[in-house]
Amino acid sequence: MIRRCFIAVALLGALGSALAQGFPDRPIRLVVAFVPGGATDTVARQILGELSETLGQPVIVENRPGANGYLAWNHVAAAAPDGYTLLLAENALGMSQALYKKTTSPFDPLTQYDAIASVATSPMALVVSNNVKANTVQEFVAYSKLAPHKLHYASAGVGSVTHLVMEVFRDATGMEAVHVPYKGGGQAVADVVAGHVPVLFSSIQVAKGLVEGGKLKALAVTSVARSPALPTVPTLKEAGVQHADVDLRFWYGVFGPKGIPDATKSKLDRAISTVMSDPKVRERLAKLDIAPDYAPAAALSAKLANEIRNWSAFVDAKNIKPE
Repeated sequence: MIRRCFIAVALLGALGSALAQGFPDRPIRLVVAFVPGGATDTVARQILGELSETLGQPVIVENRPGANGYLAWNHVAAAAPDGYTLLLAENALGMSQALYKKTTSPFDPLTQYDAIASVATSPMALVVSNNVKANTVQEFVAYSKLAPHKLHYASAGVGSVTHLVMEVFRDATGMEAVHVPYKGGGQAVADVVAGHVPVLFSSIQVAKGLVEGGKLKALAVTSVARSPALPTVPTLKEAGVQHADVDLRFWYGVFGPKGIPDATKSKLDRAISTVMSDPKVRERLAKLDIAPDYAPAAALSAKLANEIRNWSAFVDAKNIKPE
């Protein structure tokens, strides 16, 4: 009996290895947990062509918004571990774990995913509607306290990067505002542009065109130095904001369901490394202040674990609860 089990395991391993050698032989789905037009969707579409070319098969972006990211995250975790269903995730993957805790959600990206590779990082911009009577961070914080009605702030969803970064900002400045979660950054930005909600933290790549086109006002950026995408906008530090010790940038990485064959993971890793070092890709991303930040699986896993740990400390200290 033991011998038959051993043979079966060996045959399955050989089959998996053989399948991995032919990978990929059909299109690959790159799942994004939010609607088109947001930060992660933008990064995905910036690298799509070169990634498809490098892998020799089409890579198709599949937007699966809903349940504050968990719809897409659980979908990918439950997919066949063959490398054909991948997730382009941002740090919301760790932030949501910090907010919801494992006791309320059986989902755990550290155990249910194979990390493939880190992709990039980018700062955020604090942007407000044109109908807001404030042009600096200090003026906006004062405005929030004097408004006759409670201000609202938009985000890409509960537990999203844009949600918890605003909570850090509120903690640091005492700004008064009520959270309005959306199904993705694109919808949230659209309502701020329309003046329905006055403020949000947006990815720099989404904010850039809207600010330059006069549709939004940018008050600060979350990078250490000023962003080349919005060079006239001060950093939070320049604006006098001293915030909790958490990373206020977006970071992006590729994950897949647990159990992807090593040969398949290696091919995906090499493809991502090749794309992120491509001069054309780097030039295109630089215009949006997206910094290629390739790193292998082990580094991405460590980054995710560190994100969960750091944000858990902030969420617990400030007693922030899921809404």
